Amino acid sequence: MIVFWFLLIALVVVVAAVTLAVIGGGAEAVLPEAEPDRVADALPETRPVVREDIDALRLPIAPRGYRMAEVDDVLDRLSAELAERDARIAELTAARTPADRTAAQAPAAAPAPAGPAVDLTKDER
Repeated sequence: MIVFWFLLIALVVVVAAVTLAVIGGGAEAVLPEAEPDRVADALPETRPVVREDIDALRLPIAPRGYRMAEVDDVLDRLSAELAERDARIAELTAARTPADRTAAQAPAAAPAPAGPAVDLTKDER
């Protein structure tokens, strides 16, 4: 019976010590606060996104897939940059003159043959 009480008291002491160690029994916590998973290589804020940025991008995984907020942030950024590029392309296309457009659409002329013309249809006898 004494062994039972000894084991029970030892169990309570061990559980209390572990609880105090985890929670932090003083002014300073024993275990540091864990930061939530974030994108390790975030998209650059100071320049436009390039293909290498997208290839290097790794989104953090959550217990049930990806973190929706992180994915939404990345998709919002990419869609804004694509819309900006599309607007710039439309602006540059609209600024072209009609002569520029017809020159770009016209096929390149074949170069003229050098030297005298030879009639290959005649049969020489």
